[in-house]
Amino acid sequence: MRSVKTISTLTLLSSTVTCNMAFGATHMFNIPAGTVPEALSVFQKQSGSGVIAKAKDFRNVRVSSVHGMMDDQVALQKLLSGTSLQVSRQNQGSHFVIVERKLPREARASGENVDVVERRKSDGGGMMVRHTTPRTVSSLSHAYIEMQSPTSTIESLIQTLPGVVSASEGPLTTSFSTIHIRGMSQPEIGVTFEGMPAANPFTYSTYTPSLVDSENMGQVNVMQGAVDINSPTYNATGAEISATIRRPTDRQNIHVAGSGGSYGTNKDFIRYDTGEIGNSGVRAFASGSYARSDMWRGDGNIRKWHVDAAVTKSWADHSDSEVIFGFTKAQQGEWLYPSLANWNKYGVDYGLNKQYYNGDTHYSGLNSKNTGAIYGALKNHFTFGHGLSLDVEAYSVEFHGPYTYGETVPVSNGYAGAEKYKHLDNYKDLPGYDPAVSKLTSVEVSDWYTLSSGLTLTGRWKHKFNTLSLTYWYSYAQEAASQNFYPVNGKGEWSAHGAPLTANGGQLISEDNENGLQQLNSFAVDDKMVFLNGRLTIDGGIRMAMANRQYTQDLPGVTGSNYKSIKNVFVPAPQVLISYRFNPQHQIYVNGTTGYHLPASLSSQLSSYSYSTGKATSLPMSDYKPEYMITEEVGYRYSGLLTANVAGFHYNVTNHQVSAESYEPGSTSTISQLINAGGMEAYGIQAELATHPWHHLSFYASGQYMHTKNGNNIAYEGDYLATKGKQEVGAPKFSGSLGLTYNDGLWFGNFTLQYTDSQYSTLMNDQSIPSYVSANLAVGRQLPKIGRVRPKIRLNLVNLGNNHYLSSMYGYTTNAQTQHGIVTGKAFSGSQPTYVIASPFVVMATISADF
Repeated sequence: MRSVKTISTLTLLSSTVTCNMAFGATHMFNIPAGTVPEALSVFQKQSGSGVIAKAKDFRNVRVSSVHGMMDDQVALQKLLSGTSLQVSRQNQGSHFVIVERKLPREARASGENVDVVERRKSDGGGMMVRHTTPRTVSSLSHAYIEMQSPTSTIESLIQTLPGVVSASEGPLTTSFSTIHIRGMSQPEIGVTFEGMPAANPFTYSTYTPSLVDSENMGQVNVMQGAVDINSPTYNATGAEISATIRRPTDRQNIHVAGSGGSYGTNKDFIRYDTGEIGNSGVRAFASGSYARSDMWRGDGNIRKWHVDAAVTKSWADHSDSEVIFGFTKAQQGEWLYPSLANWNKYGVDYGLNKQYYNGDTHYSGLNSKNTGAIYGALKNHFTFGHGLSLDVEAYSVEFHGPYTYGETVPVSNGYAGAEKYKHLDNYKDLPGYDPAVSKLTSVEVSDWYTLSSGLTLTGRWKHKFNTLSLTYWYSYAQEAASQNFYPVNGKGEWSAHGAPLTANGGQLISEDNENGLQQLNSFAVDDKMVFLNGRLTIDGGIRMAMANRQYTQDLPGVTGSNYKSIKNVFVPAPQVLISYRFNPQHQIYVNGTTGYHLPASLSSQLSSYSYSTGKATSLPMSDYKPEYMITEEVGYRYSGLLTANVAGFHYNVTNHQVSAESYEPGSTSTISQLINAGGMEAYGIQAELATHPWHHLSFYASGQYMHTKNGNNIAYEGDYLATKGKQEVGAPKFSGSLGLTYNDGLWFGNFTLQYTDSQYSTLMNDQSIPSYVSANLAVGRQLPKIGRVRPKIRLNLVNLGNNHYLSSMYGYTTNAQTQHGIVTGKAFSGSQPTYVIASPFVVMATISADF
């Protein structure tokens, strides 16, 4: 190979640099952000591959950094993404060829930017991204994301991927979402954003609408089975979602967009990219947005303010740093989740009431979710030479409320915590008091916050065919939640600035006054070996987590072990991954991995107490153990005329934890009971394929078949329910998606169609929701350039056909109908599950411009 100096010089003259290349080889890359000549020089050193550059002068064109173990061609494509350069497929036997993309005449005339050209080169219109890692991964690129509705969330975007059951609740939502992947429910799915754990650290609820605007999403990845050994999650039993932010651009740019549509929905967005500041290697962007919408069912509205920002800096010695920041303030009415009976009776009209009457807990003025979030991360990558590198990330993520709910509190003979009261203090003078009514209509203000901070360190040493990595993760998390109840007058009015309800001479009425604290230390060691000139990869590692979690429940009359609980858990999680590549087009992989899930929320350790009975509304787990999963996958990938992945999977779960969620009587707040359902087994097959653009058209298809069965009869109120052999809740047997994308540089469009089979909603399989089909359409056009302004219009149609359906479960139960214990024959009355109502037909129009 020629010297670095020669390479940099010759690239300016459309030069040729040639050497023998390991066909389809995989290497560890640590390429910093920089100019194209600098990056190509490092690429050739680290890959041993030759490069022919056939392009005009690109000395000042900058590329983003590339880090990690990957295929040489994939690394080069990632390196050049976002530039006017592309990797040609010719002469692959000896070297890579880099050429300039040629824009279509129409695109040149309209000033189409490079990002649009990159979209046209995406597989399946950006609905599938090529991977070589020996595990099943599905991804969405920015090319697909930017064609979707501007109010899309991560959950609504990934509904086309195999194994994913998810749907949007409306044109705009700011609350946490429900999702299933291969039968795993939301608390069992790890979620990370830019390497930060992005879920509530105690309940594992995700607030993805608060993480990032869709305009700023770079890529969204779903690992359906094997979780990344270095991922900072402790609830990812068998699936993980990760998302990245779109990095600052090389050139200064302002992007503005305005959207409007159904149900009074609108969104305004602006992003400013600085480009490289001087020759400092520093680039930055900041964006802000405001969105609002009416509640499409029931009364109320939704508002959200959001900020994203990032600063990147390239250092010497192939190192770089990034600072990422986000902020959200959101207000919305409460979505009410119907039982099957309520759905059959009210349909999509089930929601909050606009007019108040005495005792109406469903009045919109009493129910709201005000979700706030703020996060920050400092990411650093350092390369020390001799194959040594270090990745360091410090982060902090905070979510907070408050939420409000309509309640009916007993005027007499109720409870403050576990202590009974004779009457509410000064009850005759309370607003809304009626001596003929035993309960006082009130609003519960549930004030809560969670704070998760941590540090991850990953060191790697690459020597010849071996890469050894060591990871340490420290996490500190705390949370608090308290309740105050305020009386509601005859007009439905109340004030949080007034005095809350008390009894027994000043005791606050409350069912929950919790504090939580958790510390976690996690160590991981991983060794990856590459043989046969890069064809065979064997990767083995183990992660060991040690967690301490403690809760207190500070309520009157709650003492001893009911007041405080401390749990310590140690979980080892080994994994083995093997990959063999016959050539760059064909790869097979097999893996055996493990994952775990620490028991979620206060209800796993302590009880909450009813103000009506003084009894526990939920019971802590009698056998506190983490959920544990062993997964095996066998997969085949093809990347040639099209891109495809087929994988068979099997997993076993022990101490499978299901959270039964139900509404508290006379209230819109919910009660959560964690159930240890014992063992669970599943096997299935999933497939995904996408085509390269052909006559500007790209096709995508995915599907999954899965069979699940519970392995135990669950213990229930001193007996057992016959759940053994039943199917898992929220686990459809069949699901699939189709996608069609068109992009000729001027016109673009995307159509998707999803099918989801029926799903059980109880452990006894005595209630379910039917299968459903939904479809979305996006169409748009690049408008003629006006001076420096490059405008674009887009129309999004969500849920074509306005199909009204239940998309998934909000709260599971053990049984919906009366069932009998298998030991004593005792009758157990049913408890009704609740469901998520999918979004109606929505039209959103967007006009945007870059300048």
